[in-house]
Amino acid sequence: MKRTVSDVMTRTVVVVNVSAPFKDVVRRMHEYRVSALPVVDDDERLIGIVSEADLILKEDPELEEGRLFEGRHRRQAREKASGLVARELMTSPVVTVGPGTTLGEAARLMHRKNVKRLPVVDGSGRIVGIMSRSDLLKVFLREDADIEQEVREDVIRRTLWIDPDTVTVSVRDGVVRLAGQLERRSLVPVLERLVAAVEGVVGVEDHLSYVVDDTVPTPEIPMPWTAVGGTH
Repeated sequence: MKRTVSDVMTRTVVVVNVSAPFKDVVRRMHEYRVSALPVVDDDERLIGIVSEADLILKEDPELEEGRLFEGRHRRQAREKASGLVARELMTSPVVTVGPGTTLGEAARLMHRKNVKRLPVVDGSGRIVGIMSRSDLLKVFLREDADIEQEVREDVIRRTLWIDPDTVTVSVRDGVVRLAGQLERRSLVPVLERLVAAVEGVVGVEDHLSYVVDDTVPTPEIPMPWTAVGGTH
């Protein structure tokens, strides 16, 4: 069973209200040793996130004055640099996930959006947790024996309907070694792909053989009526 964000997220989340003054935001970050804080409204709904990168703009003297031809990014940075409360300092909208999102989907979203953390929100937009890159990496702490059991029972037996006794599965430090003989060659890459997708798998070593190479086109056998000379 695929694990979800709710399995690894940090449930105790330090937040700030939209009206929190600049110094309170800095003080809260320092107190809880975090580099970013979700920003919530008076109904506890997530509306933004403020990070150290947002706050440090206050120290950039080049952002004190506007320019005649000013790009959107610089204008936003200048507005943040002059901000006094969390609402003016935060980045919005926020990239979020739901607690039921699979870890694979969350990882792809993090990579695509180039973010270090994902606030987790419920159906009402209220924050219920936060997931960091380090939380995602917890999956690789999974015991080798658990990985081996899932590969044998869920992948080989239930998904591919292959007799587990025909494939030898061993796992060491998250690396799965597959040996044995499959009926068809086309099953080899399928098995590798499914095993690689098992949570906690670091790599797959293929030592599999096969009985029939079904990836090679079968020569066409001429029928009697297509023999040389054709029909009359």
